[in-house]
Amino acid sequence: MSALDKAKNAVEDIEGKAKEAFGRVTGHKDTEAEGKTDQAEADLKDAGEKVKDAFKH
Repeated sequence: MSALDKAKNAVEDIEGKAKEAFGRVTGHKDTEAEGKTDQAEADLKDAGEKVKDAFKH
């Protein structure tokens, strides 16, 4: 996995956590759910990159 992809996934995960927390604090369930979705997407992208790396070696 390239360092750039890893950094992008980490940023997306952090943004998702922030969005989830903001939604929880403000009572906006949709925003909270979007944050959780963003985190899940970042996790899936990270897993996909790890699989690609495994096949490269």
